[in-house]
Amino acid sequence: MALSPKKRTNDDISDDEEEGDKAKHLKLEMSRNCPYLDTINRHLLDFDFEKLCSVSLSHLNVYACLVCGKYFQGRGQKSHAYTHSVQVNHHVFLNLHNLRFYCLPDNYEIIDSSLDDIKYVLRPTFTEDLLKALETSSKMSRAYDGTTYLPGIVGLNNIKANDYCNVLLHALSNVTPLQLYFLQEKNYIHIKRPPGDILCLLSQRFGELMRKMWNPRNFKAHVSPHEMLQAVVLCSKKKFQITQQGDPVEFLSWFLNTLHIALNGTKKKSSSIIYQVFQGSMKIFSRKVLPVDITEKDKEECLKKEEYKETSIESPFLYLMLDIPRAPLFRDELEQNIIPQIPLATLMAKFDGTTEKEYKTYKDSTIKRFELTRLPPYLILCLKRFNKNTFFVEKNRTIVNFPVKNIDLKEYLSADPAVRNAHPHTSYDLIANIVHDGEPNKGTYRVHILHKGTGKWNEIQDLHVSDILPQMIALSEAYIQIWELKKEAQTKT
Repeated sequence: MALSPKKRTNDDISDDEEEGDKAKHLKLEMSRNCPYLDTINRHLLDFDFEKLCSVSLSHLNVYACLVCGKYFQGRGQKSHAYTHSVQVNHHVFLNLHNLRFYCLPDNYEIIDSSLDDIKYVLRPTFTEDLLKALETSSKMSRAYDGTTYLPGIVGLNNIKANDYCNVLLHALSNVTPLQLYFLQEKNYIHIKRPPGDILCLLSQRFGELMRKMWNPRNFKAHVSPHEMLQAVVLCSKKKFQITQQGDPVEFLSWFLNTLHIALNGTKKKSSSIIYQVFQGSMKIFSRKVLPVDITEKDKEECLKKEEYKETSIESPFLYLMLDIPRAPLFRDELEQNIIPQIPLATLMAKFDGTTEKEYKTYKDSTIKRFELTRLPPYLILCLKRFNKNTFFVEKNRTIVNFPVKNIDLKEYLSADPAVRNAHPHTSYDLIANIVHDGEPNKGTYRVHILHKGTGKWNEIQDLHVSDILPQMIALSEAYIQIWELKKEAQTKT
C-alpha cells in the first residue's frame, strides 16, 4: 500500500524561508567582505589592449584577473578564468563587459566601493563640470605609480611603427569641440550603421582612447592606442598598419573622411562634428593650357572653344595642402650647408585668388587658381615635404617660418562682400604642430601641443613628454598644423 506524501506544515515552510534568508545573508556578507581584495595589484592592470582571452583568444565573456592583469574567458567550473584561479591562487576578477567583480572559484559577486577606481580607469566618464574644468585647468594629476601628468598630455605607446598615427591622434584630441564630443559617449555610442558595417568601431575606439587620454585618475601617465589602431587596420582594410611606417597626411585624409561617414555624416556642412569643426570651402578656377606649338590663328580659334575658357567650381575642404618650393642647400663661407627658409605667408599665397599654378597630366595641362570662400573654426594645413616618383621619395627640408599666434587670413578670402561679411574675424592661433625628423622612409614623428589650461607648449614623441619653448617650434620641419580661429569669432562663423 503506497504511503501518501507528508503534508508540509507552516513551520516547515517557515524553516525553509529562514534557511534561504540565511543563505542570502551569507552570500551578501561574502560579497561585501571578500578576503582577497588586498591581493589586487593595480600596478599590473592595463585595460588598453584588445579584450581577448589569453588562452582561447576569444573576445566573448572575457574577465580580467586583478592580481596578475591577464585576461581569461568565462567563470564557470570548466572556464579558463576558473582554472587560472585554482592553479595560481588568484581570486579577484572583473567582467570587462558589464564591469562587475567576482571571486573565484567561490563564484560570488564582490560589492565594494574601493573598486570604483578600477572601473573608472576601464571606462572613464565625464560630468559637465569636469568637462568645463578640463579646458582651463592647470592642475597636474598623480597616477597610481606616483608619476604626475597633465590630462590630455600623456604618452602613447609605439607598438612598432605607429608614431605616424600617434602624433595625429594627439593633435586631434586637443581640438576642443572634438574633445568635448568624444568625451561624452552618449553622442556616438547609439549611432546605427547598416548590417555588417564595421565603421562604428572607429568612432567607438577613438572615443575610448580620447577618454583614457583625458582621464584625470589614470593608474599610469601613458596610454596604449592598441585597440584604436586595431580598428584602424580593420576599417582601412590594412591600408594603414601598426608594424609599417605610414604618412600622417594620408592617414589624416582617410581618418577624417571615414570618421565622418561612421558618424552618419552626409554632404551637408553640419551633418557631423568633423564637418562642423574642420570643413571650409574654396572656389577653384581652372582653364586648359593651349598647346605649345599652336599658331596664332589656331590660338584665336581655340580660345573660342569652351574647353579653353576658365571655369570655376565651389569645393569643400577638410585641410589645405601647401606646396613648398624646391630650394638647393647653399653653402656659406665656411662651406657649411645652410637650410633654406620660407615664410608661411608665401605658401598661403596659393589661395589668394590670383596666383596661378600649372597641373600636368599625361594628356594635357591645366592652370588653376584658388580662392577661399569659407574659413573653418579649425584650419588644418599640410606642408608638402615629400615628392614621390617611380624610384625614390625625396624630402624637402626647407624650414617654414610662422608665428604661433595671430596669423590673419583675410587677404586669402574672396572679395565678395557676402563672404567678407560672414567672416568678421579671420585670425588663427596654432594649437598643434606635427614634425617629421630624418630621412623620408626612415624618419620619426613628434608633435607639439598647446595645453590651454597652462598656456604652455609640450612636445610628445611616443611615451616621451617634455616642455618646449614656442620659439623652438618654428625651427622644426613642420608637416601638419592645426590652427584655431580666435574664440570670439567661433560663435559667429
